[in-house]
Amino acid sequence: MSPLVSPAPGEAEFAHWTDDRQDAFVLGMLLECDDDFVSGSVLCDKLDVPRAELLKRLDSLRARGYVIQASGGRGYRLAGMPAGLSEREIAPLLGTAEIGRVIHHYAELPSTNDEAHRLAELGARHGEVVIAELQTQGRGRRGRPWLAPPGKSIALSVVLRPSISAARAPEVALAAAVAVCEAARELGAGTARIKWPNDVECQGRKLAGLLTELRADAERVRHVVLGVGVNCGLIPEDFPDELVDQATSLRIEKGEEVPRALACARLLEALDEWLALHEVEGFAPVRDRWRQLSSTLGRRVRVEMEPGVLEGDAVDLAEDGALIVRTKDEALTRVMAGDVSHCRVL
Repeated sequence: MSPLVSPAPGEAEFAHWTDDRQDAFVLGMLLECDDDFVSGSVLCDKLDVPRAELLKRLDSLRARGYVIQASGGRGYRLAGMPAGLSEREIAPLLGTAEIGRVIHHYAELPSTNDEAHRLAELGARHGEVVIAELQTQGRGRRGRPWLAPPGKSIALSVVLRPSISAARAPEVALAAAVAVCEAARELGAGTARIKWPNDVECQGRKLAGLLTELRADAERVRHVVLGVGVNCGLIPEDFPDELVDQATSLRIEKGEEVPRALACARLLEALDEWLALHEVEGFAPVRDRWRQLSSTLGRRVRVEMEPGVLEGDAVDLAEDGALIVRTKDEALTRVMAGDVSHCRVL
């Protein structure tokens, strides 16, 4: 989704927009030019505003960290994105209805999920986001540590208040996995697929991980915190030796730098779209797309569970999000939790 979400406004309408929306409109026009210069007169005509107002908006974008070059006779060109991930930098790129409209940005946190839970208990609304440049105690599934070098990764958590029963909470994680996978593909990781239940990988190398944590009373969900970690600007040398062959990043997959602010905005937009679709239409469309994006279905798998190990063929995703595994005796087993290893394609 682009920041351009409406036709060019008239001067009176534009004047009543918020600074974020005005900046988003101008930024969207610059983004559409694909790094080419666009003349000031063209921008003013499309905006239907005087040159002074255009210059004001360009200065505002520069103050947010956007690098905008000016060339006499050629106009203006977007030459760089901000390095930070605060609301001020992301807002002009963001076209969401709910997710990310409020962003809590921190230089350092033990855990974005823990902070999101704290804010949720204090009344944070659906869609509020916690972002940290550095997590000192970031965790993945089953409490494993999550590597997130500052300036090269995205570590965020989203407060969600879905209108579903606690039994349906796994659906949220699967919808989020679809969203992250779709965003990764849009950002240049064209081979991104989902490894059950909610890792995003490219040809067997992990690109992103998701962790959902539920707070509920009996059958009522108070809130869900969705944690997302994305390897954005890492290069092979940034990974520990034991992870070089097991992890990847947007930069590696695309072959060039992907601005973190842009990646974060596209990620939040995809979450906004898929979580809203799940809220309105239920799990069916999420399940269909998850199947299409899955790297697990159609594979021989080994699942480490509590207790024991299950081996068999991953044949389907159940209506409640369970992985259906056919064992060697042709029995179908439902797996709701466990660590999956891919063995071979069937």
